[in-house]
Amino acid sequence: MSSMSVALRLMSVVLDYSLYTISILTVIGIIGNLINILVFMTLKLFRSSQSAFYLTAESFINIGQLIIIFLGRYLITFYGRDPAKTSIFWCKMRNILGQIFRLLSTSFVCFAAFDQFLSTNPRLNLRQLSTLTLARRLTIVSTCFWIFHSIPLAIYVNIDSSATCGITNDGLKNYYSIFYFPFVQGFLPIIFSSLFSILAYRNVRHLIRRQIPIIRRRLDRQLTAMVFVRVIFFTILSLPYSIYCIYILNASNDPEVNFCLYAVNKLLEVIFVSLLNINYASSFFIFIKSSARYSRQVKSFFARKCWKLLKRLCRIHPNVVHSLPSTSNVSANELE
Repeated sequence: MSSMSVALRLMSVVLDYSLYTISILTVIGIIGNLINILVFMTLKLFRSSQSAFYLTAESFINIGQLIIIFLGRYLITFYGRDPAKTSIFWCKMRNILGQIFRLLSTSFVCFAAFDQFLSTNPRLNLRQLSTLTLARRLTIVSTCFWIFHSIPLAIYVNIDSSATCGITNDGLKNYYSIFYFPFVQGFLPIIFSSLFSILAYRNVRHLIRRQIPIIRRRLDRQLTAMVFVRVIFFTILSLPYSIYCIYILNASNDPEVNFCLYAVNKLLEVIFVSLLNINYASSFFIFIKSSARYSRQVKSFFARKCWKLLKRLCRIHPNVVHSLPSTSNVSANELE
């Protein structure tokens, strides 16, 4: 078998793998993130929590990111070619929105870890910094900052002479290879989120020694565990893609020069991109596995909502008393 036929087969595998993984991750990711949003925004216990606010914002951003990713893959399948190679508008929008959503999702993970460090800190002055006002301000500031940060990308992402959608400015390309992927989207958020999630985990182990209401103590333990495991998966799933981007920006990847190398690079790209996409689709599943309490809250939330919907559909007489379905020993405070 010639090297060209192997390369062509690799490209076929790349297309099939990309289509199926993106489709599956988009479906389960949107469903999972919607459940997170419903639970965090509905239960009174979470509505007053800053970390839950960040996790809700992250879920919204993850849905937007998954939609952009799915549209990019769907348009390739529908048209039989990548429209980013022919449409300058889609070339720019895909890169701009993808970068903004990716950076915001990363920021909210970091903010959640930092907030858990503040809210569980034994020092009162640090605990007082953890407020919903600060959470809202950080969300607005980070959104504006990353939008402005993406303006050079909007200017210098173009379709080049080889019909490739990419950065055409050497200075901006150097910024991405030297600073953006190694630090902005690489080691800095990983170190920041890991450090503060570990410190929060250490703080929460000593909560029993402080005079804190038991409801607040349980919530702090729950959110710290959820954020801690979320940061672990964030690190594992994000780092390979950042390393690959550093490599590909500094490597020769012209299919007309070496099609075999191009096919191998494409295979590596879809594997690392799929890992990154799992990061946007998996938060709900990470939370229910890392916190048995959150799993019970989700089940009880749907049990109550479905029961209310069933009562409306069946037009149950309002004067008749009906018992609520069992909610698996969840306290009233967890369901408020």
